[in-house]
Amino acid sequence: MPRTIWSGAISFGLVTVPIHVRSAVEDHSIHFRQYHLTDMSRVRVRKICELEDREVTQDEIGKGYEVSKDQVVAVLDEELRALPLPTAKAIEIETFVPADSIDPLQIGEGYYLEPDGQIAAKPYTLLRRALERSAKVAVAKFAWSGRERLGLLRVIDQVIVLHAMKWPDEIRDPSSLAPQAVEVDEKEIEQAQALIDGMTRDDLEGEEFTDRYTDALAEVIKAKRGGSELPESAEPAAQSGQVVDLMAALQESVAKARVARGEDATVHEMPRKKAAAGKTAKKAAAKETAAKKTAKKTAKTAGGTAKKAPAKAAKKAPAKKTAAKKPRRSA
Repeated sequence: MPRTIWSGAISFGLVTVPIHVRSAVEDHSIHFRQYHLTDMSRVRVRKICELEDREVTQDEIGKGYEVSKDQVVAVLDEELRALPLPTAKAIEIETFVPADSIDPLQIGEGYYLEPDGQIAAKPYTLLRRALERSAKVAVAKFAWSGRERLGLLRVIDQVIVLHAMKWPDEIRDPSSLAPQAVEVDEKEIEQAQALIDGMTRDDLEGEEFTDRYTDALAEVIKAKRGGSELPESAEPAAQSGQVVDLMAALQESVAKARVARGEDATVHEMPRKKAAAGKTAKKAAAKETAAKKTAKKTAKTAGGTAKKAPAKAAKKAPAKKTAAKKPRRSA
């Protein structure tokens, strides 16, 4: 269990809940120190007093506010703890709001709130169960590290969690970053929605939700420590340089998402391809019709020639007979 960061109380209305604040997250990243690469000796940052030209200890260091270059006002930690603020001693709940009304950009690091002893168990449970039934989150104020902060309280696995929040005026306006208006086809939007449905899941459990960078960095350190070759990085996919067909890319992505979920990955032809296929079919039908017409003409021509041939033969035959009936001239 992590150490206690802050001890105080949750205050809402006339109810006070003594609590200990503990960090809700862990840092598993690999950290480096600075070294002089020539002899691998540590490079340290020393805190030097500019007037006395000597290194000072942490006990001699305090906070100061620079009014001007020639005037600094010292502020002691004891004075900060004694600030005349109700939030200096407690997490003051100001209101309750629907969870989806909070902009995720405002939500920061999380802390578990642990009840401080058995005396805090009942009001702690009361607040937890009230939050669960209301399906709302609490918005509170608290003062840590020399500043008053905004916070959000919600419930995870029967434990109240405090999230530090940004003040509304700390969120920058993103309107200037939006792209210029472009036309998006309705079928492209439908394909994008199908891709969202295909990639939807109920949780974030799985190997794909691991820190691959830290794992790869650990392999590099292991290889260098053992004197072996460094692991080779995968070659990046070559860029074709061609304009991406958005609809084709969406359809391929939907098919891959369906395969990953074990579903039928049949991808129907794109509308424009169907149109092309229709044109091809029409051309083929036109050619077939033309061929049939040609065949009919040929048949008619052949039939007409066959009928005319006997008629000519019949006309020639009587002429021969007439010539045979003529009387011979006498000598």
